[in-house]
Amino acid sequence: MDFKHDILPLKNIIFRTALRIVLNREEAEDIVQDTLIKLWERRNELEKVENLEAFALTMARNLALDRKEKMDNQHVSFDDEEHDRPDEGLGGTDSHLMHQETSGFIANIINALPEKQRTIIQLRDIEGKSYKEIANVLSISESDVKVTLFRARNELKEKILQKKSLFL
Repeated sequence: MDFKHDILPLKNIIFRTALRIVLNREEAEDIVQDTLIKLWERRNELEKVENLEAFALTMARNLALDRKEKMDNQHVSFDDEEHDRPDEGLGGTDSHLMHQETSGFIANIINALPEKQRTIIQLRDIEGKSYKEIANVLSISESDVKVTLFRARNELKEKILQKKSLFL
């Protein structure tokens, strides 16, 4: 196993998964670093691991849950850097503003979901992972993944329809 070839390519998915859990960019970056360090320390044992990606994501998820608990459930949007930047002028088009507002609205809905639902939405709909891969990462059954994903999607749909009805 080559750390550079097998482990380092996982850093982006580890980051996105951690970010969905802790909702803080800096914390997610720290989790990626901690996960990679732990994987490096255990590099001699990784030959025995059947699914390296699931193993790494499980490790990152556990670290993220620990950090989230320590953060006293502080809720910050996963794209908080957008709010910290000054406006870049008023020259944006209406469609660009509409897209930004819609993206922010969807992100806020996802961030408001329970952690398990957020993680499953991230892994399935954003990362494109299979039900089996998600079940391995979360240590739950495939049917539990499907049920949780169904509930999360229904919640998203309900919130979107509520917003849409406000404008009709």
